[in-house]
Amino acid sequence: MPLPTAPTAPHDFDFIVGDWRVQHRRLNARLAGCTEWTAFEGLSSTRPTLGGFGNLEDNLLHLPDGEVRAIAVRSYDPASATWAIWWLDGRHPHRLDVPVVGRFSEGVGVFHADDTLDGRPIRVRFIWRPNPGAHPTWEQAFSPDAGATWETNWTMEFTRLER
Repeated sequence: MPLPTAPTAPHDFDFIVGDWRVQHRRLNARLAGCTEWTAFEGLSSTRPTLGGFGNLEDNLLHLPDGEVRAIAVRSYDPASATWAIWWLDGRHPHRLDVPVVGRFSEGVGVFHADDTLDGRPIRVRFIWRPNPGAHPTWEQAFSPDAGATWETNWTMEFTRLER
């Protein structure tokens, strides 16, 4: 049974609520000068939480070396008008990734975090494009130089599943 949504809840992520087939492309090595990508499919299902001030995305990734389960948890802070997004990978069930934080502007959501990759500091960026009337997309990029340059290393294109 879905719980009621608060009348003041944000609508930024309403576009992704539901069930999806996902086309993934992931760079084979990150920040290593790699240009080879691996494509794979997955499934995703997103439901609102926190009275509409959050949502939970359950993912099944059909990676070439086996299936992986993961979740994205999103929550909205009305005081700062920002969203935080956490990623939890089933292969590392006790490690919640550093949240990316940001907002939607002119129909595009941009989110950033400071993190590390192989022991070196990096900047992480997520970009969400709802693409009304088409397929929503998401991309992840890393920057080794505090955001001066970016390497996109993962993209997803969503196709809504028929009920």
